[in-house]
Amino acid sequence: MAGGKGTRIAEVNPEVPKPMIEICGKPILLHQINVLKEQGFKDITLIIGHLGKIIEDYFGDGSNFGVDIKYIREDVPLGTAGALFYLKDEIRDDFLLINGDIIFDIDIKRFLDFHKKFGGMATIFTHPNNHPYDSGIIIAGDNHKVTGWLHKEDERKWYKNRVNAGLHILSPEVLAQFTEPRKTDLDRDILKKLINTGGLTCYDSPEYVRDMGTPDRYKQVTRDMDTGLVKKKNLSNKQEAVFIDRDGTINKYAGFLRDIDDFQLIDGVAEFIINANAAGKLVVVITNQPVIARGDISWGELSEIHNKMETLLGEKGAYVDDIFICPHHPDKGFEGERPEYKIDCACRKPKPGLLMLAAEKYNIDLAESIMIGDSDADIAAGEAAGCAAFKIRRDERWAETIPAKYTSTLRQ
Repeated sequence: MAGGKGTRIAEVNPEVPKPMIEICGKPILLHQINVLKEQGFKDITLIIGHLGKIIEDYFGDGSNFGVDIKYIREDVPLGTAGALFYLKDEIRDDFLLINGDIIFDIDIKRFLDFHKKFGGMATIFTHPNNHPYDSGIIIAGDNHKVTGWLHKEDERKWYKNRVNAGLHILSPEVLAQFTEPRKTDLDRDILKKLINTGGLTCYDSPEYVRDMGTPDRYKQVTRDMDTGLVKKKNLSNKQEAVFIDRDGTINKYAGFLRDIDDFQLIDGVAEFIINANAAGKLVVVITNQPVIARGDISWGELSEIHNKMETLLGEKGAYVDDIFICPHHPDKGFEGERPEYKIDCACRKPKPGLLMLAAEKYNIDLAESIMIGDSDADIAAGEAAGCAAFKIRRDERWAETIPAKYTSTLRQ
């Protein structure tokens, strides 16, 4: 979808359409096409409108770039989806729909495999970002089905930092909603309507996807492209992670934390996570939560506590990529306990099970990763997984206690 004007980014280059703005000497669209071509996707349709002839003159039929390009030309702007009407007689298989103003490098096969396994009529690529407070928030259940979609203007309090990134896999059945070429909003008019039928799925990934919506974001993407961060974040490559304990390390220690009002961030933790985010490290929370086994709180209440954590971090420009939880506790005989969680498991720290699960999910190089926590169990779990591990003083501003050897790559 390459037909937008890009009014907020026009000051970078008002003479070309937004997808033709250059990053490191190449148009955004060319970066996108190169990622697609490298992974075997060469049949490309460009929807063009504003200054579209510039795009068509540059790419032609795509043969000079090793791909096959067709065009849909919008003489009258049809919003973010209206021109899909012209594809309804052309498309017979699931297809990838891409916003033309984003820089990305993702493992497309992994995305497609997920869509085939869990997807309904559409799967959207979601990720955390450093400005969730002014982004649309996607709400989904454990089955990956989208249950809610909060736009920027919608009221929200505590929320998971899960943002629609502008990459979608759609089935041809979606095109049946288009009966004429009229102005249509993809999110509000098409995708949100699939929620009630269970037809919309979200694929969470920490890979690099960033839009060019503002000059500041444009500058950030340029830096990330220069340093190789964009390609590094593709999950086909080995990742480096910062594993972080929760209680006493991210939030002030409150014993068995049951009340969401008792959750408070420790000074300095957001700044450290921001540096890890900027350096391309995965930030993964590894936490024992025996409050589930004890029956002190429900899974829903625990999720709301974590939503508060993600909201507070997001307000400061920080995000975590995932949270791995051990709900078990081996000791039995307490009133209200949940017997199904009273087991000697492989995931409760000091055992390394959660770190191993994270490594498998995200292709993490454990030898190049670190574990940070406030207890001996945290350190033992990290070391057992093959990570460097650092014990910090509970509830204190701790970012400065990590040796420079392990933080030198983080932007200060």
